[in-house]
Amino acid sequence: MNTSEKKSLDINQIKEYLPHRYPLLLVDRVLEWESGKSIVAIKNVTANEEFFNGHFPHKPVMPGVFMIEALAQTAALLSFLTMNLKPDDSSVVYFLGIDGARFKRPVEPGDQLRMEVEILRNARGIWKYKATASVDGQTAVEAELMCTMRSATDASQPVGQ
Repeated sequence: MNTSEKKSLDINQIKEYLPHRYPLLLVDRVLEWESGKSIVAIKNVTANEEFFNGHFPHKPVMPGVFMIEALAQTAALLSFLTMNLKPDDSSVVYFLGIDGARFKRPVEPGDQLRMEVEILRNARGIWKYKATASVDGQTAVEAELMCTMRSATDASQPVGQ
């Protein structure tokens, strides 16, 4: 993708696609994305994050579950952008699986988490992604994620189908 084709999103545009809000909105900016392929986003990790109050007061470290959640939100953004669909109040994204998750480096206040997600496949409304988050070029976590989008009123009904 050349520079003129790179698309970005600011926080207000992100909020049009993700229902999450503080303190659980974990994507601050989308640097670039390509429909049906990949996305790069960031999360600025600050000392003011709620989870640092208890994880751990003497040595603040971002919980791994929050790193995975940030990657999942990034993946959901890519799916909605790919479908050219802004979810409504009846849309819900469900996690179906996390495979091969590996945590390789702690994430601390002041770090910027760079999240890169690539679509591996989309079949019958089930999306699979390769996801990696890094800090200063060092991998912090990597995993394969699976999710599906469903109607909150009819969980058997895929969104956008």
